[in-house]
Amino acid sequence: MVKGTPSRPMRVWRNSAGPGLSSRIAAASPSAAGASSAKTGYWLRFAAAQVILGPAAGIAVGWAGARLLNLATARHSTTEAFEGIATLAMAVACYVLADLIGGNGFIAAFTGGLVFGHVVSARSDFIYEFAEGEGQLLAWAAFLLIGLGLMPEAVAFLDWRMLAVILLSLFVVRPLAIWLSLAGTDADAGTRIFFGWFGPRGLATALFALLVVPDIDPLQAVPILHLAVNAVWISALLHGVTAAPGARAFARSRR
Repeated sequence: MVKGTPSRPMRVWRNSAGPGLSSRIAAASPSAAGASSAKTGYWLRFAAAQVILGPAAGIAVGWAGARLLNLATARHSTTEAFEGIATLAMAVACYVLADLIGGNGFIAAFTGGLVFGHVVSARSDFIYEFAEGEGQLLAWAAFLLIGLGLMPEAVAFLDWRMLAVILLSLFVVRPLAIWLSLAGTDADAGTRIFFGWFGPRGLATALFALLVVPDIDPLQAVPILHLAVNAVWISALLHGVTAAPGARAFARSRR
């Protein structure tokens, strides 16, 4: 973000990545495909496995990996370079384990990262620097691949109805969801508005849509994928344009 933004919101912002529009796509997909009750039952089981088994795998791998790394660090049996490699290996292990047991690998990796960071705590500053740098690189690579492979076709299918759904999600649905999710915390109105706009970024929308698309009717899958990809680039564009002035305004309001 911008230098001067308070550190606590910055940490949350860097780690934020939510399903966003894709969660509503996934929830609506059985009815959109005209599914039978049996098919609806399959989708309910699929959704339950994604949100239960994925976090379970992430918690298990994240906790075990962090404890092992803490033990190795305490015994001086590792170096900073290998700590970084261990961090990446932990993320891959979260994904693989979740996929093997039928959970969501992306949710598992995210949950595992949260648990890993909490258990490791401040014992290794290098891990945080390494994970942040590598995470940014991987995010940029994902945006590049989406832009090269999926965006040209998706833009061709963008019409006013699809644009209206995307803008409604960006300006109303997502900010309202973030506002409600922060209920009971010490976040004031300015912080809630800030995270409502900048918090969950768009990359997860395409990733989760790609999980849903192979399991539904192709006639429904193509519009859903186009909707998700268009949501990603429009979100990235609007957030990129407003990032610097928004962060500066938020930083000034904290002083």
